[in-house]
Amino acid sequence: MHPRKQVSCIWSAKLAYAIGLLTTDGCLSKDGRHIDFASKDLELVKIFKNCLGLNNKIGRKTRSTEKEKKYFRVQFGDVNFYKFLIAIELSPAKSKTIKHIQVPNQYFFDFLRGCIDGDGNIRTYKHPESRFPQLRVGIFSASKKFLQWLQNKIYYSVGAKGWIRITTRCYCLEYAMGDSIDLLNKIYYKDFFSSLSRKFIFSKPYLRT
Repeated sequence: MHPRKQVSCIWSAKLAYAIGLLTTDGCLSKDGRHIDFASKDLELVKIFKNCLGLNNKIGRKTRSTEKEKKYFRVQFGDVNFYKFLIAIELSPAKSKTIKHIQVPNQYFFDFLRGCIDGDGNIRTYKHPESRFPQLRVGIFSASKKFLQWLQNKIYYSVGAKGWIRITTRCYCLEYAMGDSIDLLNKIYYKDFFSSLSRKFIFSKPYLRT
């Protein structure tokens, strides 16, 4: 009997975006079959399902010692897709060990948009020496090596340098105003298929097209 296939393993913009979400907010179980994605944003879980063509129901879950089920969750089993994720360098208990993902260059910015929607932020703040708001794009991870890989990929793709800082819970790869604008215009390219709407709406004033 052949393993059941739910998800196509052929690279596309949708698949790359979904893998970006899995890389930041997903989980591979140790059974070699099940994949789990959870988020506080119901919209994001629905987008994830749509990207992978899943029909599984969305449930609720807690994290750590919390009692309230704040997170929306979809879980599914697919041995072939699981093996594909392992082959591109995802793994169970990946949060601190992940180093890079083998994503084709043509889909890198779809993957990056997934990472930013999953565990990144797009924000503005007022610099103490300037009255104008400063834009920052940041990506969070418990793995410094993964952020260093992203930093290098982004630099060689668009020339944006960025820097890695330590936060209270993990590391953050962050970009200054000009580089952030360049990044936003790469991840929200013309006719891109989907993203977390609140982050896209926040970014729209900085887009050139």
